[in-house]
Amino acid sequence: MRVVPSRLFAKATETYAGRVVLTAMPVGIVAAILMTGVAQGIVPVALTGSGGQFQMSADSFEGADVSQYAGVAVDADGIEKPVTVANIESATIHGLCQSVVTETPFGAIGVVLKAGQDGRPVTATDLQIGMTGSSGDASFDGFRIGVDAADVSTDATGGVGDFGLDADTVSITDLRQTAWSTQASVLRLRGMSVEFTGGDGCF
Repeated sequence: MRVVPSRLFAKATETYAGRVVLTAMPVGIVAAILMTGVAQGIVPVALTGSGGQFQMSADSFEGADVSQYAGVAVDADGIEKPVTVANIESATIHGLCQSVVTETPFGAIGVVLKAGQDGRPVTATDLQIGMTGSSGDASFDGFRIGVDAADVSTDATGGVGDFGLDADTVSITDLRQTAWSTQASVLRLRGMSVEFTGGDGCF
């Protein structure tokens, strides 16, 4: 799926209901939170990199009750970043990779998280992504485009008069995505691993 960048259909206003909070977090803190989630088996998530974008890739992504509209992510300094807000009320992900790279006094350090690599998929509920780009091969069921963002079918909605789309289901293979933020009410990471790299990401 190639998501149209938000600047192509977003009006630059401060009326977006689809605001996504961007929290600056050092790499070590992100890794610690994720490691805690491994022990518990369920991770409530609202994570980003330390003020920068991160990458997500997946072999396959299946989502139900989907919407998309323009919005903004707000960083720790209160600076707004234009994003496309994607809402997926339930998702199943195979071959998930998420990575964030942070510049340190010792050079670039990456944290790469992988899960759902062994046939046991990652699952998420109430997933929301503030993304700047997405690509892959996608198919939709019950697809509507040009919907008012305030009238999309998901619980989360955008601003009145803004461009939106929604669908009953979406299926994406070879997903590649860059984003400022991601959050979910529940994220189950089966077969999870976390490793540090010398600045390498998922793609």
